[in-house]
Amino acid sequence: MTNGNGNGHGNGHGKSRLEQLGCDISSWVSDIAANPFAQVGFLLFCIAWFVVGWNVNILTAGLSILAITLTQMVLNRQNEREIDDRRRDVAMHAKLDELIAATKRARNEFVDLEDRAEDEIVQLKEDVKETIEESPRNGVDPETATRPQAASKKAPARA
Repeated sequence: MTNGNGNGHGNGHGKSRLEQLGCDISSWVSDIAANPFAQVGFLLFCIAWFVVGWNVNILTAGLSILAITLTQMVLNRQNEREIDDRRRDVAMHAKLDELIAATKRARNEFVDLEDRAEDEIVQLKEDVKETIEESPRNGVDPETATRPQAASKKAPARA
């Protein structure tokens, strides 16, 4: 469905009435076809068709059309989910870019990292791993870890 912004989601604005009707029917049919009772009923229908002895070519043609239609419905829904996932990914990257830009110690080369070549991303990831391995593991800020601590100049602790 479309919400008027072109991303394929929402309340149907931007689509013709015929297209919206087709989407609604497709959604309804695929919801029914996905129900296990509908699938069992469909199998019973096919068995009954053979038992009665009706023309098998008609059933085969109908099944072929149904299979193609259901496959296209599944692909359309998958495409809609992928568009929605892409929108969320872009939003998440924008949020992360904002945090990186706002943090004083963050490295600005991580902004828009997803748009860079894979080998450059891998190299930056390795650099981050090295930085983490070199930093103290006790949660002390690496910049202040080398400075003398005021607490160490106090009287020695009792044993």
